[in-house]
Amino acid sequence: MTQHKHMVNTLVASTLMATMAMGAAHAAVTADEAAKLKSSLTPLGAEKAANKDGTIPAWDGGLTQATGAKVGDVPANPFPNDKVVLQITAKNAAQHADKLSEGTQALLKKYPDTFRVDVYQTRRTASAPAYVYDNTFKNATRCKTKDTGWSVEGCFGGIPFPIPKDGFEAIWNLQLRVEAESLSYGFRNMVTSSDGARALATRNDINFQHPYYYKDGSPESWSGEYLMQRFNATEPPFKAGESLVFRDSIDIKNSRQAWQYLVGQRRVRRAPTVAYDTPDFVASGANYFDEVQGFLGAIDRYNWKLVGKQEMFVPYNNNGLVTAKLDDAFTKHHMNADKTRWELHRVWVVEATVAPGKRHAVPKRRFYLDEDSWALTLMDGYDAEGKLWRTTQAYPFVVPAIPAVVIKTVSVFNLQAGTMSTVQALNGEAYRVVPRKSESFFTGDAVAADAAR
Repeated sequence: MTQHKHMVNTLVASTLMATMAMGAAHAAVTADEAAKLKSSLTPLGAEKAANKDGTIPAWDGGLTQATGAKVGDVPANPFPNDKVVLQITAKNAAQHADKLSEGTQALLKKYPDTFRVDVYQTRRTASAPAYVYDNTFKNATRCKTKDTGWSVEGCFGGIPFPIPKDGFEAIWNLQLRVEAESLSYGFRNMVTSSDGARALATRNDINFQHPYYYKDGSPESWSGEYLMQRFNATEPPFKAGESLVFRDSIDIKNSRQAWQYLVGQRRVRRAPTVAYDTPDFVASGANYFDEVQGFLGAIDRYNWKLVGKQEMFVPYNNNGLVTAKLDDAFTKHHMNADKTRWELHRVWVVEATVAPGKRHAVPKRRFYLDEDSWALTLMDGYDAEGKLWRTTQAYPFVVPAIPAVVIKTVSVFNLQAGTMSTVQALNGEAYRVVPRKSESFFTGDAVAADAAR
């Protein structure tokens, strides 16, 4: 090889490596593609039409009003006349395997006498405010990924990639799914042991704020922080008064700032490990921090692959489950099948595998994202040998006060240990959309000031 050719090849290789390291921004879709959001696609990017046999109906605008009893802002039963149209148990699971996740099949096999999938009529309740639709349409042609896909730019106030081209774009749709500007609720983290015994890990009051969805915001004024949360523990007595606050950002170099207040130490300290696969002390370590709400936090431990879209039975419109009394919502080993609603929906399947040079306790995950809302419905986690290890069931419910389909309560099953961690169980608590707070409320200084009173 001549010296000149060697220099050229070295330069090309160096340039390629630098480009991969920086992560070239992915192009947004064309104006012609974006126009589909006003014709064949819903404003958030789902297929508007029904499926071939009509078991998934056409989207007609979602649920923006509901009658009947409510718990906070959550309708207790938006569809009181709906009946079970199909019941899947361990005995007939094989007949429906093409529409069941591997994790769901594993639970049917593990708990054949109690776990089942009660399928109801599909209700496409997902909706969003008009300003979110407008921003989603704009995002389609202005929003881009950068930093190898682990961050975004040019996005604001709507689904960032309503017509996703890869797994990075799809997972950002989950991260930046439709939320209220601000909300508050109480929740319990419940841990179920292998013998089926259920115990309270913590009970907490929490506030969430979503600057990405401020009605008066814009891509230019947005700081990049998309989620702020602060909670205070009230039970059990030895944890009462503890507090955790964190702020999540699209900046991969500073993706989460977190502070923790411990009553015994009487001080606020930075909590940099409250992220990724650190055991979640709020749930007695029974799940990882990034398993809260199905998946919460930075995406930069993984590479993300968009597998495709398929029709699947998934938990959906679980207003009845999340508003049920605590004892009615749970049974031994899993949530009460009598209260859990499943429906047939089209979902995006996204696979996450640990990126080169990174590590995570769960080296491979498979996500099932609802096409209508981009909410997580199910997630399966695999160990280093490729064996199914964990499975998460999210319980999306519809909140017309936003309006949106949202996820808060999830159950994380450790299939090998036989345990379940139910995170942010709303049962017996009130979920409310509230006026947004000063962002200074979500700081370590604010926690310290309140603790000193």
